[in-house]
Amino acid sequence: MTTTESGVRTIDGVELTPKNVSLELPAPFATVEEERLHRKQKLAGALRIFGRVGFGEGVAGHITVRDPEFPEYFWVNPFAVSFRHIRVSDLILVDHDGNVIYGTRPVNRAAFVIHSAVHEARPDVVAAAHSHSMHGKAFSSLGIPLAPITQDACIFYEDHTLIAEQGGAVVFEVDAGKEFASKFPTGKAAIHQNHGLFTVGETVDEAAFWFLSMDRSCQAQLLAMAAGTPKHIPHEMADYTAKQTGFPLAGWFSFQPLWQEICRTDPELFE
Repeated sequence: MTTTESGVRTIDGVELTPKNVSLELPAPFATVEEERLHRKQKLAGALRIFGRVGFGEGVAGHITVRDPEFPEYFWVNPFAVSFRHIRVSDLILVDHDGNVIYGTRPVNRAAFVIHSAVHEARPDVVAAAHSHSMHGKAFSSLGIPLAPITQDACIFYEDHTLIAEQGGAVVFEVDAGKEFASKFPTGKAAIHQNHGLFTVGETVDEAAFWFLSMDRSCQAQLLAMAAGTPKHIPHEMADYTAKQTGFPLAGWFSFQPLWQEICRTDPELFE
């Protein structure tokens, strides 16, 4: 460290004075093709992250994102392909009738039935995530909502729902998917009883991070309940924390460290 003639301290020649700094926000896209590629890249990356943290369970689990030009269609991972190996070129585009309209691999019908119903019923949902994660499915068997026992759990405070209908059954029928969607008209997440977690967002980043965070909050609550009777954060504090940490851009930001990691370690996802 040195000091300039004017008395300002420096490190490596940089004056230790207040700097104008900013966060890198999502930028608008010049073309719909550019936005489509971006969404597909984030989708492939999110799927690989799910695989890395152990969310794979056979052929179960999927993340979807609307196409920016044709929002009635959605991109999704193909049936029976490992989360950890997904590339952009593997993704398929599906319509609301379950037809693969872009790509060469089949779709998991369970992915189509539930995700299609949610996308159709909720124009605000751009992306949706579901997997048979260990802590999510264990917690879902209790038939209770997530409690505000930690700061992280407050992300979902009064912003998630418990759905008992079709719980535990493999959902193949269109009407069953519509029934699920009817019980999930608002909010960022649902706990499907005896099945697992389902999260949504305005971006892949948001939906994926909400899922990752909710699964860990389920784990924390299971641990706390096993040890004793966890104390709840008072309503006023839980509500305040939810407003500070549970908005869409907060979910997007929270996903960025994971995105940076997967880009560094798995560059083949962009193929």
